Amino acid sequence: MLFLNAAGTGGEVLASGNMTGFLLTKDYDRARAFHEGKLGFQFVSLDQFALVMRAGNHAIRIAKVKDFTPLQSTVLGWGVPDIEAVVKWLSERGVAFEKYPFVQDRELGIWTAPNGDKVAWFKDPDGNVLSVSQHVETR
Repeated sequence: MLFLNAAGTGGEVLASGNMTGFLLTKDYDRARAFHEGKLGFQFVSLDQFALVMRAGNHAIRIAKVKDFTPLQSTVLGWGVPDIEAVVKWLSERGVAFEKYPFVQDRELGIWTAPNGDKVAWFKDPDGNVLSVSQHVETR
């Protein structure tokens, strides 16, 4: 059990901990095939509560529901050092990137923000919006 002291070390514990992301799906088999086969994540477990996948040091719990409407905004994203290489790799694995009207790179589907950050969006089989991004170093 985690106990926090009055000095506020809880923030340090949270900041250094591993995150768990949460998604919804209508079909565990389809979700696993996408996250494992296309994104390259590792299967951890499947039980009556969730499908669990590992992405690096982080977990994604995918809960099955009968029906839901996916959010129209990004629900999970990954920072990457070379967005063009990652987008090309994912595209070769069958991931389709969204070509929103504001995206400048129509071929790869990469948007460049005014500060130079780059983002590309794609959807999982349930319509959840996911992204990869490359951020400009600020000092």
